[in-house]
Order: sequence, then structure tokens, then C-alpha cells
Amino acid sequence: MATTPLPTPTSPTIVLVGHGMVGQRFLEALADRGVTDRARVVVLCEEPRPAYDRVQLTSYFSGKTPDDLSMVEDGFMARHSIELYVGDPAESIDRAARTVTARSGQVFTYDTLVLATGSYPFVPPVPGKDARGCFVYRTIEDLLAIEEYAKTATTGAVVGGGLLGLEAAGALKGLGLATHVVEFAPRLMPVQVDEGGGAALLRTIERMGLTVHTGTGTQEVLTEDGAVTGMRLSDGSELATDLVVFSAGVRPRDQLARDCGLTVGERGGIAVDASCRTSDPAVYAIGECALASDGRVYGLVAPGYEMALTAAATIAEAAEERAFTGADMSTKLKLLGVDVASFGDAHGTAEGCLDVVYSDSRSGVYKKLVVDGEGVLLGGVLVGDAEAYGMLRPLTGTVPPVSPEQLVLPAGAGAPVALGPSALPDDAVICSCHNVTKHAITQCATLPEVKKCTKAGTGCGSCVKLIGQLLPEPADKGLCGCFSYTRGELYEISRTLRLTSFAALLDSHGREEARGGEGCEVCKPTVASILASLAPTIGVGGYILDGEQASLQDTNDHFLANLQRNGSYSVVPRIPGGEITPEKLIVIGEVARDFGLYTKITGGQRIDMFGARVEQLPAIWTRLVDAGFESGHAYGKSLRTVKSCVGQTWCRYGVQDSVKMAIQLELRYRGLRSPHKLKSAVSGCARECAEAQSKDFGVIATANGWNLYVGGNGGATPRHADLLAQDLSDAELVRLIDRFLMFYIRTADRLERTSVWLERIEGGLDHLRDVLVHDSLGLCDELEALMAAHVADYQDEWAATLDDPERLRRFVSFVNAPEAPDPSVRFVPERDQIKPDLTVLTIGTLEGV
Repeated sequence: MATTPLPTPTSPTIVLVGHGMVGQRFLEALADRGVTDRARVVVLCEEPRPAYDRVQLTSYFSGKTPDDLSMVEDGFMARHSIELYVGDPAESIDRAARTVTARSGQVFTYDTLVLATGSYPFVPPVPGKDARGCFVYRTIEDLLAIEEYAKTATTGAVVGGGLLGLEAAGALKGLGLATHVVEFAPRLMPVQVDEGGGAALLRTIERMGLTVHTGTGTQEVLTEDGAVTGMRLSDGSELATDLVVFSAGVRPRDQLARDCGLTVGERGGIAVDASCRTSDPAVYAIGECALASDGRVYGLVAPGYEMALTAAATIAEAAEERAFTGADMSTKLKLLGVDVASFGDAHGTAEGCLDVVYSDSRSGVYKKLVVDGEGVLLGGVLVGDAEAYGMLRPLTGTVPPVSPEQLVLPAGAGAPVALGPSALPDDAVICSCHNVTKHAITQCATLPEVKKCTKAGTGCGSCVKLIGQLLPEPADKGLCGCFSYTRGELYEISRTLRLTSFAALLDSHGREEARGGEGCEVCKPTVASILASLAPTIGVGGYILDGEQASLQDTNDHFLANLQRNGSYSVVPRIPGGEITPEKLIVIGEVARDFGLYTKITGGQRIDMFGARVEQLPAIWTRLVDAGFESGHAYGKSLRTVKSCVGQTWCRYGVQDSVKMAIQLELRYRGLRSPHKLKSAVSGCARECAEAQSKDFGVIATANGWNLYVGGNGGATPRHADLLAQDLSDAELVRLIDRFLMFYIRTADRLERTSVWLERIEGGLDHLRDVLVHDSLGLCDELEALMAAHVADYQDEWAATLDDPERLRRFVSFVNAPEAPDPSVRFVPERDQIKPDLTVLTIGTLEGV
């Protein structure tokens, strides 16, 4: 692979001080413009790790790792010969000598200096602010410290009810603490939302169990032996707490600039012009440390990105004309599961403006649009339902094609109109993080192409849904060459018309040219799975190898075992929740010994036995079934395992009986055929030893019940699960999982994991919550009935096979010699067990060439 040539000794040197999100965007812009090919680039980073996504910082508490949050593509620094010094911030600047001295003592000479030092958290100067148990909420290290301290705390308080403050409050609640929010302003999020929006947000957050104190400030942090014990508020009341997080705003980090004599604003911020140059032409400032030419310091990432691009273009002496004179402060985010958005003139400060308001305090929804006398959309506030944000924000400054009343009313009230992407002009900015227009997006064909070419959708992610609506639909969504319908549509056809065979479905709903045929390797196992999952509802026999069903199955299902690379099979008995008696352990050991099988403990808390020949399978199953085992369905697209930790029964941290719940769930969903394999886990406390957030559905115990996470995946494309519901009782948990699994089976595509499905379905997690928790489609009773039918109809496939001599006849290597083993299945010893003896292809010496 070609690499970037190293700059020569005479190359100019660019020193970047600070490596946050804006600093990394600046480096990417330099690389895009070829500057890194001809200049030495040095980066001084204060934190112990490269740039990471601070916008998604709170997702660390949902299971994301620091590496997951990284903004730096693997190999980026080396590919562009960028020198990155982590944990080594700049200490001083000598503008006369054009040098920067780092904490390590290294001195770097620069031709161009770029300051991207960001901001620091403002901590009110109250007594006790430095006590043990007081934290700020700004970096990954802050979160690690909070997480550790919270292990011995019971109550937490957040000072500040803005964006970051509410995220911090959500994090404390997720750590199991009783949580308070103290906000000096009369409402939450006073910068983004108005009084009505703040009231709606307050009601929703209080329903989640958080205690909010507005219109009051922190007067003192109370301590004992140097540790936090409480807070005294400005209204005279006292609040008992043993952990305090200060999130009362930020201030520009401009001390380096002050010390070296650069011009700074009266209230802070390094003064820059429209090109992001400071009072020294050789020095630039970008991001939260900069005071822009319009007199504002911007605390959002999107304006920071624009400043990074402006500075890079100026330094590169690019032909493009860029200037930063101000930015759109529109925001959309999810706080404690509540959608909040504001855009344009959200507070209605323009002279003569009018408000159009919809408020539903019962459901926690508040929508306000601000328009002028001519109907021009000036801005708005959305709380509880921000679905329309992606369409409304680009329409700001125009007269929408429908009345504003229709834009705020919910479905079913006043004939609302859903605006499509066609209503947006080509120059409408779709991605405000990267300033990408509709026109730029429509030049691409797929979402990955959009992200690669424009970076749209790689920032906060709020524009991804609208991007999808702007992209062209695939010409043919059919499952395969035999069916023009999707898997979900075939499921509905089979369920509604009670079609009980593949032939009936193909002949009635297949493509004309495929009818009367045998189908293909795509549609046969797909339909087989559909019929198996609907079996008790439509009257199909539940055994998958009876009649026509047998010819439809994938290779593994043909013999109810996983085919291995040398033609042998693995046998995996179910061990619900990972709990097993010594007697059953002995049986597994004896079976493995007597049949000469390789044994391995799996990550799913089961014991796999490898090396069984097909004719041995019934004899092995007989021994296992007689001992009380059943099929673990390791071979099928169905539930695999429900892992568990030992829970409160044994663990001193456990708050619920995770083993009991895991066993209950595994026995309930065993044998459930689905579009792809399903994995689950139950953790007995927030320490998450069972890794529930990497599963298709994961359960984590809380002091008040169970939290349910869905859509996780630990495979080739890892994804942490999303929180669907919290503090559920046992019955509520099981009922919600029933609905989730049956809705997934009903609507997912072929071989689509829950993680991919959740990201694909329109509305994502919010839509899923509406359907499964709030029953917005009226499907919940039906989904529960489908699961009840599955549970009642379950039968162990191993035992069902052993009970029928006709079914046993298929388990032979050679039909004409049923007792003869396959001579090609051979093994050799290794580490006191066996391994496949595979034929190695050898190529003889070529002579006479």
C-alpha cells in the first residue's frame, strides 16, 4: 500500500495543541488537502488517549469502551506521518521564537500554530467543592473515577440541569444511585428549551425517579472527614448525598493564549477573525477555546468542525473560499431516553414572531414552532417527540409547504401532513455536524457511501434517518429469484393465509417463472424457519425433519448437529443459565470419554463435544436424554444460550437472582426458530459479569427489578445493546421479551441479527418502544399469543427423533451400509484429546518447465 512521503527537513511545521474532536477534524482536513504530504505535523495531546467522541461520552455507561469512542481511524497517524504525543500537553508558547514547550520538556518549533485546547468545566466557588466525592463530567477519566466512587455511594447529585448535567444524571441513575439534579435557572435546559418545553421535560424525568430542584443553587458541599455527605442549597434546604457531579457549564481554555500575549475576549475565548486567525497571523484557534468573529464562543461540535475546516483551508492556501462568521446552534439529542430538539429562533426573540404550540402533559410531548407574520419558519422546540426535527430544521427560513399547525399535531389529530424529503431545497443542510447539503447526499447511492464521501451521519447521528429517505430505494426488494416479497412479507402471508408448506407458498406467491419449481438455497431455509416459528399457530407439525420440511433445512439442521470441517459433528446439550449438577457433569464426561469426543467449555456457559460421526449421534443423544439433557440448538437459527452470573444467591454485589431468571428465560424460548441465532444473558447487578449488553436481548438486575437491553451483538460487527425498558418486574420482563422476540421474528430480514434489524427499522429504538411498550400498533396481544403457542408446543428435537424409528433412519453415512462409518472422518491425538486429521493438498515438483 502506498504511504505518504515523509516531509523533508525544510518542510514547514504545523503544531496542533489539543487533540479532541475538533483537533482530529482539523487533521483530517489537512490530510484531505494534501498538507500532510508537504509539512511536518505535530500534535500535543493532554489526555492519555487520542481524540474520542465526547458527544457520546455517556454511552460508556451503556457498555461502550474507550476504544469504541475513538475518533481516530486505525493507521491514520502513521499513514500521514503525523507525530502524536499523548499525555504531553503544551505548557508555554514563545511567539517571538515560534516555539512550544511541552510538559515533558520537549520544545517544538512551529511555522503555524493551531490552538484547539477546548474548554474546562466550571465549578462554582462553593465551600467543599474539592472534597472527596466531588467530580466533573468532561473526560473518560472523569467517568472512570465516577464509576469507581459510585460503588460505595447510594445517592448522587448533579449541579447543573443543562445538556451535560442531564446526561450525568442519567449515568448516576444507571449506576444505581438515587439521583438529584440541582439547576439554578427556573427550568431544565434553559438555553435550549422554553418554559413549556422545560415543564414537559421535568415531568418526564421525574416520572423516571429522578428528583429535580430548579430555581435554586448550591451554597455549600457538606463534608465529614474530607468526604461529601450532603449539599446546602440556596433556599436553605439540605440534600443528603455522598457523590456530587459539577456540570454547571464550561469556560474556554485560553490560558496559554493569555500567557503568550494573544488577544482574548473580555469574558474569555481566544479572539479570531473569519479565517480563525488570532491576533498573531501565525497562530490559529478553533473550537471551544475560540471567540469567533461574531463575538460568540461556540460549545457545540458542529461549529468547531466548521472552524477546523476553515483553518485548514486557509493554511493549505486552498482555492476554496471558507470563512467562519457564525453557526447554526440547532441541537437534537436524547436525554434520559427523552428526545429533545431546538432549532433556529427557538425562544421567539424576533420582533413580531408568533408561536404555534402543541402540548400533551400526559404523554410528555411538547412542540412549538416559531413563525413570522408571513408564515416563514423561524425556529422551534420539540420535547418528547422530535421525529420531525430532521425535516423542520432544513426548512428554517422558508415558508413550509403546509401550515405550521399541521406540522405539530400528532397522528390522528387534525389530519397532519408528513413532509417528505422532496419538500427540502437542494441547498438545505441535512447534516449540521459536517454542513452537508441535500444535493451532496443525493449524489450518493448508499448510506456507507454518504458517510465515506461526505461524513454526513458520522457526527451526532440525528440526520441518519433523513439521509436514508433521500437515498434511492433498491429496485427489487425480493427475497431471491423465486420470491418478489421480503422475508417479513412472506411471514405475514404464511400467517394470514395459514399456508403450511413451501410448495403452497411458492405456487401461490412466488414469481411466475419460479412457480412449480423447487426453490433455491436462499428461500428454502428461510421459509422453513418461518413455518417452524408459526407451526403451532398455522397447524404445521413442529418437528423440522418431517415431510417436506426436511428438504428445506440448512446443512446443520439436517442432522440436528453442527457440521465440522472434517465431516464430523458436534453435540451441544442445553445447560440452562449455565447451571449444572455434578451428576450431569459426570454424564457429559462419560459420554465424551466413551465416544472419544473432544470437549470444550464455550463462552455461552455450555460444554461442546466435537468429533461425533453421523451414525453415532442417536447413541450419544440417548445417553444425554436419559440423563435429563436436551438439544442445545447450537445448529439452528434459534435461541442458543442465556448466560448468567451467580447473582445475589452467592455474589455480595448481586441484587437479584440472575441464575433463576436466566433458566426461566432459556427454558421459555428454547427451540424458537428465528431469522438468525439469538443469544441472551442475565447479570445480577450493574457490574455486568454476564455481558448482557452484548446480546440480542440482555437483562441487568437493579434494586427495583430488571433493565432490558436489546439489539446487542458480540460477533464480527460488535454492537452494544440499547436500553428498552427499566425497573421491570419478573412478569413485565418476560412479557416484554415475548413481544420483542415475536416482533423481530415477524419483521426481520433473512439472516438479519437483531442488532442490524434494530438499526434498519424506521424509527429505531423509539419505534420499537412505541410498538412493544405502548402498543402503538395494537399488536401486543397477538405477539404474546404467538409466544404462548410456541411455549405450549415445544418439544425436544433429540428426544422426538429417538422416539421414532423412521426418523432415525436418516442418521447414517451410507444408506446401503448403515453401520459403516465414513472412512474420510479421521482424527489424530493432540493435548490428550483429538483433532481432525485433515488431508493437506501437496503439489509435486514440476519438471521440464
